Amino acid sequence: MQSNVQSFGFGLAATLVLASGSAFAKQEWKFQINVNAGDDEYQIAQQWAKSVGEKTNGEITIEVLPTGTIVGNNETLDAVGAGIIQGHITDPGYFSGKNPAFAVYGNMVGAWTGPAPFLDYMRNAGGEEGYNRLVEPYNVHLIRAGAVGAEALISKRNIESLDDLKGLKVRAPEGMVSNIFKLVGATPVNLPTSEVYTGLEKGVIDAADYTVFSTNYQQGYHKYAPFAVYPGFHSMPMKDISVNKTLWDDLSSEQQKILEDSVDAFTEQLVSDLQKKDEEQVALAKQKGDVTLTSLPEDELKKFRQSAREEWTRWRDRSPQTKEAVDSIQAYLQDKGML
Repeated sequence: MQSNVQSFGFGLAATLVLASGSAFAKQEWKFQINVNAGDDEYQIAQQWAKSVGEKTNGEITIEVLPTGTIVGNNETLDAVGAGIIQGHITDPGYFSGKNPAFAVYGNMVGAWTGPAPFLDYMRNAGGEEGYNRLVEPYNVHLIRAGAVGAEALISKRNIESLDDLKGLKVRAPEGMVSNIFKLVGATPVNLPTSEVYTGLEKGVIDAADYTVFSTNYQQGYHKYAPFAVYPGFHSMPMKDISVNKTLWDDLSSEQQKILEDSVDAFTEQLVSDLQKKDEEQVALAKQKGDVTLTSLPEDELKKFRQSAREEWTRWRDRSPQTKEAVDSIQAYLQDKGML
């Protein structure tokens, strides 16, 4: 009888181990992204999710949901931590109400002229570690930081130096972006993105801080703003690709490495594809001759960053995490001769 009990107990234990192992091996996650289903970024994210399933032999499957499917964009951090969704692909600026450091990591205006230096900072100069210290108390883990590229600045007049910004009515969101434009002599106007076109048409604004060149051009903004600074110089948003920390901690080191490498590939594709689309639209604009493109020289970019530092300093004292972020980014820029 004792032998039968011991045999039964051993069998039950083995079954539980197998069941546990099976549950561990098969993870079905929902990630919410902060863009619409029709956007290029959403399609690229779906390809990334498919690649994760293939690289993990089906151990981890990810379904990418468009913006607002389960929660609002400013709620995904809490939703990931609570396990309502398992991950998100988003702009950290949505969470700046929780801590201003999210805005600094998400888009420290004037710091980055493109994805390469930003990703180098995040990957190799402590940025990702600092960001994880910010999000892990919410039970969230940053897999890797991503980016989509610098945003263009469309305008009714040619911009070849900072002096050309003086008196320009620029559509810009409230906060760091608006404040820095004001510091260099522009007049910021807070308009929702849905009113950019009519704002340009009616003269409410002279220029707009609104996404990448290809989107601006395809939506016809050049009809009223036939000038564009390209590549952009002021705004380069981060993409936060994060997962529930409890789930992350339960993964094997091999699975974690697969996810990190997959996000690196996702980011590379995201930057490359959107850059290619920008280049296609730039070539079309040049062919048609309906947009005049300019770019700021490096000395003007440095002047813009110097002005931006005043605003960075004001943000620096808003929280310990904000101080850490501002100080580490400035140290990186100085080390690279960008300040």
